[in-house]
Amino acid sequence: MSEAAECLLEAEAMVKTFPGVKALSGASLQVHSGRLVALLGENGAGKSTLMNVLSGVFLPDSGTIRVKGECVQFTNTREAQERGIGIVHQELNLIPYLSVAENVFLGREPRSWSGLVDFQKMEEETARILERVDLQVEPSALISDLRVGQQQLVEIAKALAADARVLILDEPTSSLSAHEVEALFAVVRELKAEGVGLIYITHKFEELAPICDEVVVMRDGERVGSGPLSEMSRDRIVQLMAGRKSGELFEKTDTKAGEEILRAESITLPAQGVGRPFLVDKVSLSLKRGEVLGIFGLVGAGRTELLECLFGAHAGVASGQLLIEGELFAFRSPADAIEARMAFAPEDRKRDGLMLSMSVLENASLPTIDKAIRGGLVDESREADFIRPYMDRFQVKTPSLHQAIVNLSGGNQQKVILAKWLATEPRILLLDEPTRGIDVNAKREIYSFIDELAKAGLGLIVVSSELPEVLALSDRVVVMCEGRKTAEFTRVEATPERVLHAALPDEAAVLES
Repeated sequence: MSEAAECLLEAEAMVKTFPGVKALSGASLQVHSGRLVALLGENGAGKSTLMNVLSGVFLPDSGTIRVKGECVQFTNTREAQERGIGIVHQELNLIPYLSVAENVFLGREPRSWSGLVDFQKMEEETARILERVDLQVEPSALISDLRVGQQQLVEIAKALAADARVLILDEPTSSLSAHEVEALFAVVRELKAEGVGLIYITHKFEELAPICDEVVVMRDGERVGSGPLSEMSRDRIVQLMAGRKSGELFEKTDTKAGEEILRAESITLPAQGVGRPFLVDKVSLSLKRGEVLGIFGLVGAGRTELLECLFGAHAGVASGQLLIEGELFAFRSPADAIEARMAFAPEDRKRDGLMLSMSVLENASLPTIDKAIRGGLVDESREADFIRPYMDRFQVKTPSLHQAIVNLSGGNQQKVILAKWLATEPRILLLDEPTRGIDVNAKREIYSFIDELAKAGLGLIVVSSELPEVLALSDRVVVMCEGRKTAEFTRVEATPERVLHAALPDEAAVLES
C-alpha cells in the first residue's frame, strides 16, 4: 500500500454499553492517510459514541483499536492525543476568556529554562499553526472576541498543535455561515494534501461531494454500509440509515381521533449565534383528541424549542398564535400552560424534569401540591393518598414513596414524571424524547402508556430522535429541518425513507403554512 493510502487508524468490532442502552454493537471503521471518511447515520446511531471511544473519552467494553497497525487502548483523551488522534466536538471546547494561543496550547504550554510559561514561544508556534489553517487573527486575541467560524478553526489548530494525524470533526458546520463553511472546506482539503486522515460526521449531504472520499453508514451501533462516495447514492444512504421497520418495536392500537384540540400558527423563535436567524421558523401544526402527533428531525432541527414555545417557556421572545379548543391563548409562562391543562415532559429529565435532592413523592406531587394543603401546611398523608393511584397506574417500581428519586432507574424516573403530569388531568401532553436512556422493557411500557393515554382522549405530541419510534407511535408525523416544518405525513404515508429525506437539509422542501 502506498504511503498516501496508509491506514492510520482502525477500529474493529467495537462494543460499548451504557445502563439500559447498547450504544455500539460491533462497529468498525478505517481511516487512511490523505482521505476523508464521512460517518453518517440517524440520531442515536452510535456515531458520537464511536468517536468518543476513538478519542479516549470512553473506554470500550470490547473491540480492537489499531494506530498504524499497532494495537492500542486509550484510557483518556491525552493518550489518544499522544498517538495523533484529535477531535473537534460539535459543542466547541474553548475557554472564552483565554487567548487563542493559551487555548491552542492548554495543558501543553512551552516552558522556559526557569519553568515558567514561555509566552513568546507559545505565540510564535500558534502563529505558525494559524497560518496552516488560514486563520488571520492574532495569537493574543481573546476567544470571546472571535466569530464561531474562527473558533472552529482554533479548535482544529489546537488538534494540529498536538500533532494530530487523524482529525475527527463532529458536525463542524452546524453553526457556520456559507462563507465560513467554504473556509473550513479549504482547510480540510489542505490537511488531506498533507496526509492527515479525517472522520467527518454530518447530516448534510451537500457537504459530501466537495471533500469526501468514503462513506460509512451506522445504524443501531453497527456499521451497516460503506464504500467510496462515487458508489454510494443518496437514496442508498437514506435506505441504510432508515433500516428496520417500526412494527418491530410496538403495535399501535387503531384509534379514531376526535375534534381538534390544539392549533399552532406560525410559531417563531429567534436565534442567536447558531448560524441561522431562527431556532423555530414559522411552524404551524394541529393536534386532535386521541391523536399522537410525532415530530422528527435531526440534531438542530428545532423540535425541543418548538415544544418549549408551545409550553410558554419562551414567552416574550417567541411569536405566533396558539389556540386550544378554539380559544386563543398567550402563555406568559409554563404556569399558564399548566393552568390551561397542558403538560410537558422535557428531554433532559434529570436537569429539567426532576428535583434530584427530593423524594419520589415530593417530585410526583409538585404540580398538584395544593391538593395536599391543610391548614396552610402540607399534609403528607393526603399528599401520598392523592398521588399513589397515578404511581400505580404507571407501575412505578420504588421501595417507598419516600425513596430518593435519584436512586430509581431511568425508566422509573420517567414513569414518575408521567405520573406527576397525569395527576394534573391534562388534555394535551408534550413528550420530548420520552424513552431516552431507558432499557428496552421500560420503553415498551412507555409506548403502551402513550397508546392508552391517546385512547383515553388526550392529545399527545411526541418528539423522538429515533425514527422507528416516531413511526411506531404516531398517527401523523411532522418533519422539521433547521427550524422549519418541511413535511407532514399520515401514518400510511410516513415511510422511513420519505421522513428521512424530508429531514435532510438539502432535501427538505418547506411547506407553506
